[in-house]
Amino acid sequence: MPIRLPWHTIDTVLLDMDGTLIDLHFDSHLWQTLVPERYAVRHALPLDEARRRIEQHYGAVAGTLNWYCVDYWSETLGLDIRAMSRELRDKIRWRANVIPFLAALKRAGKRRVLFTNAHPASLEVKVAELGLDAHLDAMVSSHQLGWAKESPQSWQALSQREPFDPARTLFIDDSERILATSAEFGVAHQLGITRPDSQQPPLRFARFAALNDYADLLPLAG
Repeated sequence: MPIRLPWHTIDTVLLDMDGTLIDLHFDSHLWQTLVPERYAVRHALPLDEARRRIEQHYGAVAGTLNWYCVDYWSETLGLDIRAMSRELRDKIRWRANVIPFLAALKRAGKRRVLFTNAHPASLEVKVAELGLDAHLDAMVSSHQLGWAKESPQSWQALSQREPFDPARTLFIDDSERILATSAEFGVAHQLGITRPDSQQPPLRFARFAALNDYADLLPLAG
């Protein structure tokens, strides 16, 4: 179903990466399948026990920068996460109609800013695979700011690094928690992503409108 936005009141579109522009299946497979398998082998554990221990590690830092930090997990788990990411390059794929949507934003004069919690090493792999940077006006990782996007401080730091008017900004992300943080900061418009991982069931958003295919925003009209 088409989603209408007041595009005449929007100058900047902030875009999450994993699950929003890129299919989250790559990250899901890396962290939920490959990491436990390699951890089990490295530490001579049954796979179920490896998964249990890793879930404990994940839960201890959820919502913080360490949750998204490739170097933190390489050290904590004793695995070469960077190399494992490169192994899975063939799973890095655009979501449906992302390129036409980004092109439409450019034609309409909207500034397209990637705002991601992804570690720079993860961002580097995806830029190399998809040429992500060619379709955006700027890219900012929360690791450059010192706080994850879940934190209000991250939004304040973003506004200083990449000036934008929150009242004339749209933010698209697959996390309702992060969308809520942006709204609390003053970002006027939010959109969720109902199926960030193409291999998993859809999400439900309680507070925000959401889409699965960017064709629902085309042509830009409002």
